[in-house]
Amino acid sequence: MSTSDRTPEAGHYDTSTSIAVRRFHRTHGLIPPAVEDQDVQLQRCLKQLSQKEKAIDKYLYLSGLRNTNVHLFYRLTTKHVKDIAPIIYTPTVGDACLQWSHNYVQPEGLYLSYADKGHIASIINNWPQHVEITVVTDGSRILGLGDLGINGMGIPVGKLALYIACAGIRPEATLPLMLDLGTGNKALLEDPLYMGSRREKVSPQEELEFMDEVMIALNEKWPGIVVQFEDFKNPFPALERYRSKYTCFNDDIQGTGAVVLAGIINAVRKSGVPAKGQRAVFMGAGSAGVGVAKQIVEYFMREGLTEEQARECFWLVDTKGLVTNDRGDKLAEHKVYFSRDDNAGKQYKTLAEVVDYVKPTILMGLSTIGGIFSPDLLTKMGQWNKRPIIFPLSNPSANSECTFEDAVKYTDGRALFASGSPFPSVDYDGTTLQPGQGNNMYVFPGIGLGTILSKATVVTQSMVYASAEALSTALSPSETAQGWLYPEIARIRDVSVIVAMGVIRAAQEAGVDRETRIKGMNDEELEEWVKSKMYNPHEETQRVEKEVYSFIEDLTPKGGVRGSHL
Repeated sequence: MSTSDRTPEAGHYDTSTSIAVRRFHRTHGLIPPAVEDQDVQLQRCLKQLSQKEKAIDKYLYLSGLRNTNVHLFYRLTTKHVKDIAPIIYTPTVGDACLQWSHNYVQPEGLYLSYADKGHIASIINNWPQHVEITVVTDGSRILGLGDLGINGMGIPVGKLALYIACAGIRPEATLPLMLDLGTGNKALLEDPLYMGSRREKVSPQEELEFMDEVMIALNEKWPGIVVQFEDFKNPFPALERYRSKYTCFNDDIQGTGAVVLAGIINAVRKSGVPAKGQRAVFMGAGSAGVGVAKQIVEYFMREGLTEEQARECFWLVDTKGLVTNDRGDKLAEHKVYFSRDDNAGKQYKTLAEVVDYVKPTILMGLSTIGGIFSPDLLTKMGQWNKRPIIFPLSNPSANSECTFEDAVKYTDGRALFASGSPFPSVDYDGTTLQPGQGNNMYVFPGIGLGTILSKATVVTQSMVYASAEALSTALSPSETAQGWLYPEIARIRDVSVIVAMGVIRAAQEAGVDRETRIKGMNDEELEEWVKSKMYNPHEETQRVEKEVYSFIEDLTPKGGVRGSHL
């Protein structure tokens, strides 16, 4: 293709590029003439962002920036990740999904509708870039907001933005994917602005048949693509169906379990109570809750307990009370593993009753019921435990089972705390206490990066567990001294390297890796290699400049440039 035939791409409209590069990309004159320092660009972005009062308006501004100047967007995000992440993902992404069809401006991602069944491969072929990782949802259970249909596209878009910012996966190698399989949300079907198919949700069997076609088509187009499932109402069938056949994992189950496990590993150590003495009450017995509990079971087993002993450390509570064998209802299959048989026929119907019965050392919330960890429950946790472990993990913030302030107040500042959404620090007894945030972004970017770089054929349970172990070791000496459970989020790219290395080593040990070049590397060599493979938006301008000048040099005949537009 001649230079005159090239069409500029969105990433080419970057005001930090030189005039020569602009001429090469044919954007010279299409953007203001100043060649800007990257810090100046960031100052402008931060000023524009500060002028917007509502979080959703900040989200929309950042979405526009990502689609018009992708490298500047990621320079902003990586440099200010602690402030930007809550805008581009939880908690703001929940509002963005609720308003997705109403705020729609530009295409993002790929939509596959049930009406396309039988022709999925041809639609996937419309995607222009080579893809290494996709996040896929059917929108049937978005955060704690329920069935949002195709409005759930904000989840894959936001999730992949974090893969890119936190783990350095290149933007063009990602695919946000929405399965439009209908919706049971009557309000959406009656909304004239809703942009999804106006049909009732397909049956579970129809969805699995559709998913079969999707998974085949994705892997035919991009062999070995990493598929991350997200926010399916029932995530277990797809995970169980494909986990041993394709390179895939479910962040709701496995990612949540891993990030919470990392916090639990550190919290258990700080509590002074060994695994065999822990008693964990879970408010919430859905897929995420069970996934978290199973990860902790594996940790307790590695601490010397048998599987039965580890399983008996857990009491799960759902909307009907304590999950027991003789409760009288048919339990969902995923709850059976933790169903209690030692309740002597007595049923405990509320969280308060279960807490009084168990006197737990760990209180875990994955219920999306805001404030259900009442002052009374928190006070009792403080009375029973020297260092009570309290993890209200539901998103967004309004659905958190308690606030950090309440956990500090009612346990006299002794709570080992981690939440799903961010909370501000609290001043207590002359000390500023920092809340832990068990955000999945600590692990899923590293899982994705490690899986891609190792060229793993599947994502094994050992790889997921390794991500948790690696995260638990990622605290700096200063963070450890301050009693933190998770690293400072500003260090997320360094943390993702540590997690990715753990995942790569686990893939090698499991024999599912295909990247032979790194098999003999020691940890120091592997760390440098991983870093060298990460997209760095702060170096992108220099990389492009180098590539363009190298290209021009190759085309330049001896004696100088003749007839060049440069």
